[in-house]
Amino acid sequence: MKFFSVDSPFYRFIVKFFDVIKLNFMWLLFSLPIITIGASTVAAMSVALKMVDEEEGYICRSFVKAFKENWKQGMILGMISIVAIYAVYLDFQLFEVVAGNPIMFLIIGMVSCFVVIMCLIYAYPLMARYENTLIRTIQNSYRIGRKYFGRTVMLVFVLAVEYVVFNFNTTMLFFGIAVGPAMMIFTIAGVSKRIFQEIEMEEKAGK
Repeated sequence: MKFFSVDSPFYRFIVKFFDVIKLNFMWLLFSLPIITIGASTVAAMSVALKMVDEEEGYICRSFVKAFKENWKQGMILGMISIVAIYAVYLDFQLFEVVAGNPIMFLIIGMVSCFVVIMCLIYAYPLMARYENTLIRTIQNSYRIGRKYFGRTVMLVFVLAVEYVVFNFNTTMLFFGIAVGPAMMIFTIAGVSKRIFQEIEMEEKAGK
């Protein structure tokens, strides 16, 4: 039957879905020590960037290879991300608990949240795709976020919707644990890959 043919959309969807499950499992496994969550995310992003255009065949093997290549910078980026996110969280917590005029902490929290998103949202796919210093990677993430601000806002919105859906109830939470992180990584990779290709074409045209 054509419905179950290897060329059918249904078959390709099933294959892609199981690839996402495998990628999610690898991300969870390599993130268990917590301090390696950054390197694990870079490795998952490396695989996801190839999956976007169906260039990837061996999920686990490619993940381990990317993890080994990026573990040092990825681990540092992960720790920076954790500290930055926690700092934003504290700003909003202070807004809720400080008496008097806490509006300052709300403004600081909103500004900090904006800067953290701009500096980090493309940092992981940039590190996965290009060789660069950590500082330049973060700077480039901010520049891309500013240049493609509309797409960045839409990306953040889609990620927020995915997060809400995966936390909607117990059933969705279980599903979110199984595929949630990989789905969000795949979402970022899909947007990032198109932007990177546009930038690369612009640079070639400018030469």
